[in-house]
Amino acid sequence: MLLTSFFSFLTDHLFSFFQFTGFYNFTWQHGIMIIIGLFFISLAIIKEWEPMLLIPIGFGIILGNIPFTPGYQIGVYEQGSVLNYLYFGVRYGVYPPLIFLGIGAMTDFSTLISNPKLILIGAAAQFGIFGAYAIALAMGFSGAEAGAIGIIGGADGPTAIFLSSKLAPHLMGAIAIAAYSYMALVPVIQPPIMRLLTTSKERVIRMKPPRSVSKLEKILFPIIGLLLTAFVVPSGLPLLGMLFFGNLLKESGVTKRLADTAKGPLIDIVTILLGITVGASTQADVFLKPESILIFGLGAVSFIIATSAGVLFVKFMNLFLKGENKINPLIGNAGVSAVPDSARVSQHIGMQYDKTNYLLMHAMAPNVAGVIGSAVAAGILLSFLF
Repeated sequence: MLLTSFFSFLTDHLFSFFQFTGFYNFTWQHGIMIIIGLFFISLAIIKEWEPMLLIPIGFGIILGNIPFTPGYQIGVYEQGSVLNYLYFGVRYGVYPPLIFLGIGAMTDFSTLISNPKLILIGAAAQFGIFGAYAIALAMGFSGAEAGAIGIIGGADGPTAIFLSSKLAPHLMGAIAIAAYSYMALVPVIQPPIMRLLTTSKERVIRMKPPRSVSKLEKILFPIIGLLLTAFVVPSGLPLLGMLFFGNLLKESGVTKRLADTAKGPLIDIVTILLGITVGASTQADVFLKPESILIFGLGAVSFIIATSAGVLFVKFMNLFLKGENKINPLIGNAGVSAVPDSARVSQHIGMQYDKTNYLLMHAMAPNVAGVIGSAVAAGILLSFLF
């Protein structure tokens, strides 16, 4: 009798323990998300595509899809959990401006300052954002949801997170994963579009070297840039303000320690927290929905439109430019703000047709203009959709 009671007690407690394990709560949806997380990590390690982003996000996806019993303050969406506290920076848009601070501190705007007309390419590439916005509206998404989805076309993960946290928090996981995925896939998606839209003659256009930019111009640029953009779209101030502030730290020459901190330890820490929590937010019950697939599809359309718009706009500009002032349309893809990957793609494709034609320094101008452009576009969408 005593032995029977003991075995009954042991069995009941073992089964109770088993009910709390991941094996008991596991579903096929968890399995799919874990595979996606492993796929992201594989791309980062094997292909070396955006490893600083894909490894934290991929591991976060796995972390967020370990099955557990609700109510024990474990998951990213459970109040009081550690992950929920870390997710605060994503949910309330704290992390993206800090990322922009670091980007500003590591970005050299010299090529843009030396050839200001190239900023128009960065502006043209933002057409992908508004094109996808219109398509998403037509597909039945609300205005706020469509605006948050459209920003994927800017290939700017922090901006996508910042805008979706304001306009469509319930879609933020899918939007963030899509934005970072397309940032990583820049070397795959853009080259076919660039080849399709350019001729063999256009691909070998040589651009004149950029002029030397003075220290005073570099110092004035972030101040003037902030005043011009923030007065037009004050709603973009958190991103634009931190971007230009970071650049002023770099160019002033007297705040090297602050600039080094912003572009080094600070941006690294925030990238880790951002990646792991964005990944963890893709819990299967929240993420695996038909609208997530639609968002990925619309993100691809947005990215394709943005790349095409940049290339085609350069071809349009060349109708009015003569001789050495002509622009190689292969740098049009760099109008999206995936810095510096899209500029590297311009360089790589250009050298396939002329090994002595170095386009990287020219492509960096629309590339950094795209960073500013995506922040401005986010401010515009926020101003009339929030």
